Amino acid sequence: MRLRPFTVDVLLALGQVALLALIGPEAAAVGWSDLDLRGYALALLVIAPTAFRSKAPLLVCLVTYAIWTVYVLAGYWPVVTSFGPMLCLYTVALQRQTRTTGVCAALLSAIWVLGSLVSQDHASVPSVAAQALGINALVWRMGYLARRSAELARKTRAEQQERARHAVVEERGRIARELHDVVAHHMSVISVQAGLAKFVFDSDAKTARAALGTISGTSTEALEEMRRMLRVLRAQDDDGEVPDAPMPGLARIEDMTDRVRAGGVPVEFRVTGTPRPIAPGVELCAYRVVQEALTNVLKHARQASATVELHYHRDHIEVSVTDNGEGVIPDRVRSPGGHGLIGMRERAKLYGGTISIGPRSVGGFAVRLTLPTSARAAPPGDDTTE
Repeated sequence: MRLRPFTVDVLLALGQVALLALIGPEAAAVGWSDLDLRGYALALLVIAPTAFRSKAPLLVCLVTYAIWTVYVLAGYWPVVTSFGPMLCLYTVALQRQTRTTGVCAALLSAIWVLGSLVSQDHASVPSVAAQALGINALVWRMGYLARRSAELARKTRAEQQERARHAVVEERGRIARELHDVVAHHMSVISVQAGLAKFVFDSDAKTARAALGTISGTSTEALEEMRRMLRVLRAQDDDGEVPDAPMPGLARIEDMTDRVRAGGVPVEFRVTGTPRPIAPGVELCAYRVVQEALTNVLKHARQASATVELHYHRDHIEVSVTDNGEGVIPDRVRSPGGHGLIGMRERAKLYGGTISIGPRSVGGFAVRLTLPTSARAAPPGDDTTE
């Protein structure tokens, strides 16, 4: 059960009053003066400030010490009211710096020894002094450790919140890249096919129908990918578990090239080496890079021809997309800082790969991606390309 600090302070003060009522009458039995009306009044004055210790710990501590000193000098049994001053020392040690708390501990020990001197039992002074130093040092140490633990807990929570914030930012970046790749590619294909269908609608019904069919298939695939992403996001919001939704991989690159070819860009797809299972994240990375590269061809060089090559090596794969540069539309060529190029570089870096993006010496543009894979998954001797 969680209680407010003030409620806890009041309950502890009431506990001290109950302790006073229980052991106060025993003062005469241990050699101290009986608690009379003045003694009980002073004891209650010692206890009363402790009900506000959490609100003003240092002030309450000093006030309690002052009243307790008066109580001790009056010749009353210190043990009856010793819990309040020790509680104040613990609270100060919990909330204040070491130098301040050390002074408070020394003051409390001095008052404790003062009580032994007032009792005129000077033989017990060394024993009382040792007890005062030992017990008060223990109380101070407990408060100090509690304060350090609280500081460490706050620091840990702050670090966890910062890590969570970074994770959210990274996840948003990943989702933004996925959305960019899905929307940019599929909308580029749809735009090209829609333009083609509009151009030949009256003169070539067969070509127009084929273009509309491509638009239908492309839009369906885009919607499927968007739904997959939404399922992932909803599952993460609900229970943190990601559903086993299929992600695009190397096997779908050929379908992508067919779609781009239907959009009017001649695309050749070649695979060399021995195909083998690759980690899903690596496959998705390669797929998205090819998708972005072909999207740029559709947007910037619709009259060009492109080649997509997939090379399986023993411990890595290479993917390249090149075009001959014919029909480049200069106004549509973006600067190197475009979101698509940045996204490709970030994907390659995420999986420990390398990527080169730039113009070719013989004309056109080339994107070459190298991604490491598990060497154990490679068939023996599969370290060359044809």
